[in-house]
Amino acid sequence: MSLNFNRIAGLARKETRQISRDPSSIIIAVILPLTLLFLFGYGVTFDPRHYDVGLVVEQPTPETGSFTASLVNSSYFRMETARHLRDLEHKMVAGELKGIIVLRGDFSRQAFRGDTAPVQVLVDGTDANTAELIRSYVQALWASWLTQELLSNGLSYSSPVALEPRLWFNPTTSSKNYLVPGSIAIIMTMTGALLTALVVAREWERGTMEALLTTPLGRGELLLGKLVPYFVLGMGSMVLSVATAIWLFEVPFRGSFLLLSLTSAVFMWASLGLGLFISTISPNQLIAAQISILSTFLPAFYFSNFVFEIDSMPVALQWVSYIVPAKYFVSTLQTLFLTGNVTSLILFDTAIIALIGLVFFWLTALKTRTILE
Repeated sequence: MSLNFNRIAGLARKETRQISRDPSSIIIAVILPLTLLFLFGYGVTFDPRHYDVGLVVEQPTPETGSFTASLVNSSYFRMETARHLRDLEHKMVAGELKGIIVLRGDFSRQAFRGDTAPVQVLVDGTDANTAELIRSYVQALWASWLTQELLSNGLSYSSPVALEPRLWFNPTTSSKNYLVPGSIAIIMTMTGALLTALVVAREWERGTMEALLTTPLGRGELLLGKLVPYFVLGMGSMVLSVATAIWLFEVPFRGSFLLLSLTSAVFMWASLGLGLFISTISPNQLIAAQISILSTFLPAFYFSNFVFEIDSMPVALQWVSYIVPAKYFVSTLQTLFLTGNVTSLILFDTAIIALIGLVFFWLTALKTRTILE
């Protein structure tokens, strides 16, 4: 199949004028990514901060005061104190408290003996993740306080295990550094598909497709001419999103911008191909937009490892994730931002995205009509 690049360029110029006259394309390419990036960057976090927790001190002593201070001064809890457990139990039942820490009357006597547990921690198990976080943070604060108290009293503290935490790739343990790159992939999945999902459907809806079909345009020329302007617009949206992640959210970028450009171009090409396919099979723009959102945002959000761990899903759903391009692009972006140029991983993911994109364009070519029926 031969391609006439003059005809492709002519159609691309026509689509460019259409984009400049249609504010919806600018909204999809600029306003939508920035809005979603702000929502994901500021609204979604895995960083535990300021859980509402009750504290029961049955018998105030210097030791309970010292341990209470370590709890209050931490960034993990907002403390509400009481003298009796019954004063706080109803608040945890009502969901006002996520947990209750109880220091028994013999806390000072039992704290340094090591044969009994001097601290009781009650947590609301309806949210298992939060309950586990509260338990682990109380345990960490207890270990730190106990060590400091023993040392300040001139006593030695020996632990059977010496822990030396070493955090790779995200030493600040900020969930923002993990979530923002992943959110770019989710946003670009939806943006790329939406940009082209309305293209062919709009032509049929407005009655201008008949005029196009009277021209010598072939199937490949028609697809390429419509794709090129939206590809440029989509890549501009990608640049804007990456710049926002680096300079506004201060997410570290340790990879190569050249490699980022290559993988982003392949992913944008695949996303635009999906949008073209949706546009080709949709009778009007409204249905095309609805199909685009349902077939891009939801699969990308659930099956990309962005929020939900794929390995914890049933095997059947794990298999579904292999056909979701966002899964590979999320991995690529998080690698480039946090780890660097792990070429073998990035090129493998990019090759899978390119293969999925080829399938989308093949299906689009099969469904694209170049003659009137």
